[in-house]
Amino acid sequence: MYETDCWMDVTLTKKDAAGWVYRGEGAANIVLAYVGSYPPFIGKVMRLRKAPRNCALAMRSPSALNAHEHLLWKDIDQLIGSSDSELACQLFVEHVMKPLLGSQYVDAGMHVMVLKEFLEAVERDVISKRPIWRVDNAKIDTLCESVLLMSDYSLFAHGAQESRSCISVEIKPKCGFLPLSRFISEGTAIKRTITRFAMHQALKLHQGEIALISEYDPLDLFSGCKERIYKAIVDLFTTPQNNFRVFLNGYLIFGGLGCGAKDTNVSIAKAFEDSLKSVIEADAGKCTENLITLVAEAVQKSRVLDRLLEVQKLDSVDIEGAIHAYYEITCQQCLVCKELSDEQAKRFSVFHSASLDESLRIVKDYLIAATAKDCSLMICFRPRREGDSGSEYNNVCLKSTNQTFDFKVHFLDLDLKRLSKMEEHYELDKKIVSCYTEMIEGDEKRKKVTNLQPS
Repeated sequence: MYETDCWMDVTLTKKDAAGWVYRGEGAANIVLAYVGSYPPFIGKVMRLRKAPRNCALAMRSPSALNAHEHLLWKDIDQLIGSSDSELACQLFVEHVMKPLLGSQYVDAGMHVMVLKEFLEAVERDVISKRPIWRVDNAKIDTLCESVLLMSDYSLFAHGAQESRSCISVEIKPKCGFLPLSRFISEGTAIKRTITRFAMHQALKLHQGEIALISEYDPLDLFSGCKERIYKAIVDLFTTPQNNFRVFLNGYLIFGGLGCGAKDTNVSIAKAFEDSLKSVIEADAGKCTENLITLVAEAVQKSRVLDRLLEVQKLDSVDIEGAIHAYYEITCQQCLVCKELSDEQAKRFSVFHSASLDESLRIVKDYLIAATAKDCSLMICFRPRREGDSGSEYNNVCLKSTNQTFDFKVHFLDLDLKRLSKMEEHYELDKKIVSCYTEMIEGDEKRKKVTNLQPS
């Protein structure tokens, strides 16, 4: 196993491209997992930056933090000293998110130099595995000089293959609280009673991104109550979208690669049940139920979501407040207040009369919280061998089968949210609330018409 500093002098070439397989992707990056036999790469995943296919140069990520971001993160020398946006993201995880969420739960990874030939070879190898619409939109950015290498937390052990099977569950928890900010307007007050996840589902359905609205409620997952946590996992399993995936020995067995998964039907559920039999001892048809129990107990026992919730709640003023602080930092006319009457704008005067340091704190806390609301949680389980009396890991026991599992928990996808996206966050927030409100009003009208019709 290479230590971190050993990778500093390594450059990946074309011959190193073999053995990397497609694991998934988001809007900005593609993730590959290593399944080969070269010892330094075993137990690793690699994240590569994407570039828009038709305008790669025009839409490249910023080469570094801009002047306002230097001001925002001025207390973190390593971060503001970075010359590349990818390196800045890694340093953000290392110096901001890791201390907040706990070093035992976060791996910032390491940057490894690569040649263009390596990236081109990987691009050819994985293109057939990617969703067609993703391929049409973007490709691997072959002009990058480095990639991010991290431990593969869908595997229990790293650095060497072992005989014991393991199963890992990846969850996107989403925002686990209802905002109470006094800066939420009367027109968007529904945010205080309906979760962001539920409202966003309406917009995704309207835009054709999903076929069915999920019953998943993040408040259940964050509740600390085993029964509610269990319900949350069941709801995620029923409509996984891109919020729930399961891996067996590092290979995806449930959920989507690079896009949302289909809603779980009888055929998908049976195939998944069958795939669990090698790890979970249970009566016929009970493996899935037992896995969901394992996940619920691990979430409750680890209390790791308590940490995540604390970080999410750094956003105490909501985007409807933070956007005003953003305009103060960037020395722009506040476009939000411009659309308000003088009387309406008065409630936001506290932001426009605040000190620069206070504005920076508000926006920094908002962006950190935004990362915490959009991250993933990976829980990896390994059956404990008979005779193992102790373990350095947490464990949960399936009472129905008397099977004990060691488990580990890690946070993933802790990317730095860019200051330049604040206005987009504000506009998306308005669109989400508007779409949900229209859906509810439409449902109420249809109910009235139905009730008026003669029976």
